[in-house]
Amino acid sequence: MRKISMMIAAVLAFTLILAACGKSNGGNNTPPSPSPSSTPSDTNSAPPAEDDITQKKVSISIYYPTPDRVEDRALEDDKIKRFNEVFPNVEVIKSDWQYNPNEIGIKMGANEAPTLFNTYASEGKFLAEKGWAADITDLFNAYEYKDQMNPILQDLFTVNGKVYGIAQRGYPTGVTVNKKMLDDKGIAIPSFDWTWDDMLNTAKAASDPNAGISGIAPMGKGNESGWNWTNFLFTAGGDILNVEDGKIKAMFNSDAGMKALEFYDKLKWEANAIPQDWALGWGDAVGAFAQSRTAMVIAGPDGPVDQALNQGGMTPDDILVYPIPAYEKGGKHYGVLGGDFLVINPNASKDEQAIAFYYATFDYFSDKGLESLERNIQERQDQNKFYVPAVFQYFKPDAEYGAKVTALFDKYDNVYQYGEETMKLIDGKAESPYNTQDFYGAMTNVIQEVFSKKGVDMKVQLENTEKFMQEKFYDTIQP
Repeated sequence: MRKISMMIAAVLAFTLILAACGKSNGGNNTPPSPSPSSTPSDTNSAPPAEDDITQKKVSISIYYPTPDRVEDRALEDDKIKRFNEVFPNVEVIKSDWQYNPNEIGIKMGANEAPTLFNTYASEGKFLAEKGWAADITDLFNAYEYKDQMNPILQDLFTVNGKVYGIAQRGYPTGVTVNKKMLDDKGIAIPSFDWTWDDMLNTAKAASDPNAGISGIAPMGKGNESGWNWTNFLFTAGGDILNVEDGKIKAMFNSDAGMKALEFYDKLKWEANAIPQDWALGWGDAVGAFAQSRTAMVIAGPDGPVDQALNQGGMTPDDILVYPIPAYEKGGKHYGVLGGDFLVINPNASKDEQAIAFYYATFDYFSDKGLESLERNIQERQDQNKFYVPAVFQYFKPDAEYGAKVTALFDKYDNVYQYGEETMKLIDGKAESPYNTQDFYGAMTNVIQEVFSKKGVDMKVQLENTEKFMQEKFYDTIQP
């Protein structure tokens, strides 16, 4: 912890030097990194006590998990307590605001966004270009463990060589299957190296509309509907857009896009395998899975597994996690790469930004963090609950710290373990860095047309949606 304190002190010292030389950084709110020659023993670089950030009264507001995530709140509370033992000068305020792309501009304009807020994988470039994420490149480059961060995740928030976010956890989207439902109906368990046809046949066999049971619950409302569908666009060999000659060109009105829409059409009208009330958001679909009202759900695997085990009364033997099915045998099992990230508010002061960075990474690569996690796992065990880790962690899988985490998980039978076959096949494909949420929302309108009207002209729907995205968004962007 002394090392952290000295790093903060060095950051502030360099900040003061720059301030004395005038505002030459063009208004950049990012705290400069420590001087390369600064070390804990370099007394000449240490600021006077009155300028030491570890002695100043600083307040930061932080992302705090929603009330339904009781165990996650317990972990955060423990982290706040331990952080204040090291930094008693810092007031940590819990924010109940959850990131929403439709609200972030309003929050920033009203200066109401937390100092440290959560966001998801698609938002790095969007937040950076809007000026709604602090450039934390200097803080990140001064971070002792920066080279051990998982590049699959961390690189998603590196834009034009600058860092705008801190990876927490991630996943490629997969399919969680209620194995018990299939077993009870005598349905053959598909291969993990499965295809769209395997999914269609399994969903059709598991569906029982008269009993209110669906074979699969693709999300049908909110941006998550378009997000779910994009997995099939990717596995059919398609993409959202490309960049040619400095221009962005939409490319989802394609053979792959048509195949993905036709597959959704089959799930609804040929197999009758989706819920009769198909307008489900993320919580609705995952909740239906946990309640055994659907045999399959498409999402980041940890969410459905956690709810099924801790709220649905299932056991690990009742659940299987699959990759997104390949379009055909031998194809890729691409799932949209997603995750949770922390972003620092660019409107915060330099002191607040520095403290927010150290709060965000306080438990990273830390034995104290492991101890806190182990206590949380033990508490869950006492309550007959499971701990469900993310598929990807913030650290590299082969990092020394990764081995410590694996050893910890192996100690407890209430830690859910993803199957070896799943981990070999599951694959992630990054979202478009341009207007991803707008694309998801536009495709949700198309999906709702497909689910609500038999025989809808899907080609016209794709053409109109691509034209809308191209003219309203892509033509206005200078990449």
